[in-house]
Amino acid sequence: MTLPPIILAEGALGVLLTALAALTLGGQGALVTALVFAVWIAGTACNIWLVGRVGGAAAGIAPLVLGGTILVMWEIAVRGYGVSGVILPPPTAIAAKIATSVSILWEDFVQTVIKGALSGYAIGCIAALVTAVIVDRFDFLRRGLLPVGNFVAALPVIGIAPILVMWFGFDWQSKAAVVVVMVFFPMLVNAVEGLRATEPMQRDLMRTYAAGYWSGLVKLRLPAALPFIFNGLKIASTLALIGAIVAEFFGSPIRGMGFRISTSVGLLALDLVWAEIVVAAITGSAFYGAIALIEKRMTFWHPSQRGRG
Repeated sequence: MTLPPIILAEGALGVLLTALAALTLGGQGALVTALVFAVWIAGTACNIWLVGRVGGAAAGIAPLVLGGTILVMWEIAVRGYGVSGVILPPPTAIAAKIATSVSILWEDFVQTVIKGALSGYAIGCIAALVTAVIVDRFDFLRRGLLPVGNFVAALPVIGIAPILVMWFGFDWQSKAAVVVVMVFFPMLVNAVEGLRATEPMQRDLMRTYAAGYWSGLVKLRLPAALPFIFNGLKIASTLALIGAIVAEFFGSPIRGMGFRISTSVGLLALDLVWAEIVVAAITGSAFYGAIALIEKRMTFWHPSQRGRG
């Protein structure tokens, strides 16, 4: 059986780096380097086998194999090279911290994600959709409002967060306000462009059927705008979590992901910092994936969804 070129290239690179490690770090460093590349080559070979034998079913398995491979390499490298836990803790230490800090992580999750990010996300996206319909109805608003929106969207979150914290207080309301500002204009721009995406012939056909503005909006333009709207929702899903966490750096109660990260860094409790990062990453990925799944179900007719499993 002939090995794939990528496996051969990785093997050659592993041998080269192992030799360099032997010259610079000694025998133990060479062994660690060899183990790291052995795990990487094994993970790559497993994914190649999955794609070749399993086919489309590997779409959900291959990312898990890749993630597991990276975690094992991380664990071997950190422990083998003796990296300080202050600089980079191993995955097992992070997992142990998550297991022993469930109550703290849950309290921070509720404060940051449920109260701050989700409430601001819902308010900002709904307000943007309503504004998009109004802007689409009156074209002079589009010419006047969108340039202002582009200006506000360019403002750094670290600049507006302290101001909104002073305005709305130190609890979750100020974090929700930051999220609203961050998600409103990206959502507005996508929704406005989506409402203008229909062809002139399609709009003329609706008028031929004696359809008014609102009937054409509901039956033609809003369905055609769904891909743009979902694109805005996906962009806003990542901005919402980032905005809520960053806003907590500028004042919050004694709970929340941003508060916990900032205080734990000062205490050199880097395992708890990484635990919060893992929870935030999983939450953001799950939120984005849920929106993408809903998009797939509602826009199955769009060319962007063709050929996807």
